[in-house]
Amino acid sequence: MSQEQSATLHTRALLALTLCAILWSTGGFFIKSIPLDALTIAGARSAIAALVIFAWNRRVAPTWSRAQIGSIVSYALTVILFVSATKLTTAANAIFLQYTAPVWVSLLSWLVARERISRIDIISVCAVVLGMGVFFLDSLEGGTIVGDAVAIASGIAFAGVALFMRAQRGESTMESILFGNILTALVCIPFITPFAPEPSVMVNLVLLGVVQLGISYILYAWAMRYVTALEAVLITVIEPLLNPIWVGLGHGEVPSQTAIVGGIIVVGAVVTRNLLHARSIQRTAHR
Repeated sequence: MSQEQSATLHTRALLALTLCAILWSTGGFFIKSIPLDALTIAGARSAIAALVIFAWNRRVAPTWSRAQIGSIVSYALTVILFVSATKLTTAANAIFLQYTAPVWVSLLSWLVARERISRIDIISVCAVVLGMGVFFLDSLEGGTIVGDAVAIASGIAFAGVALFMRAQRGESTMESILFGNILTALVCIPFITPFAPEPSVMVNLVLLGVVQLGISYILYAWAMRYVTALEAVLITVIEPLLNPIWVGLGHGEVPSQTAIVGGIIVVGAVVTRNLLHARSIQRTAHR
């Protein structure tokens, strides 16, 4: 591949990753727009997303390794818990608290694999705990403490996705997303509440499954081949920043000042940690 072709692919990958983050950020808006319970939305969204991903890549080759099974289960938990949190608390709280996932990755890596936890990880954990404390102060006033707890659980589950995906070492990762969506749909089917197929409801469900989840993950899988870890860190932070903006514009749900402070602490801590970690990887690669 020529240098010019490589540069073109890199530019397209940056644009694809940016679009992916924007699509992810619409989740709160669409979930709030659908007058159905969380399990019905999560199940329908994942069933549609699974069809989209399978249509894009029909050469399915799962390994069924322990790591893949772990990533599938973790993904299903992440999706169900995130939709539930968005229904139970504000969209801002749900996405900011889920965004604590990289810090849980550090802690779980140390607890499970006894991997060394760095000083920046320790500082990040302390900052995120402080940010979560601010959110719970806000929850005591707004009565959304259960929703915030579910959002934190979603972040821990998302950390499981990252850890198990890392253990797969790039093998059959898209299959993990595909079967994660299938498992989500199967788990939610017994709990789906019958509903009238109103046009607005169906359109929002299709947009959630096709655009917000299906196409976004296809873009993500392709883009990550051509961007650096540092670029991925900087671009994907668009999601937690835009998510509450779309909900605010579409539903008038404005985060409280306390929640904004908590969000700044959490996102700031995670982004700083990820930036330093990505730069460390780059320095090691250039030695």
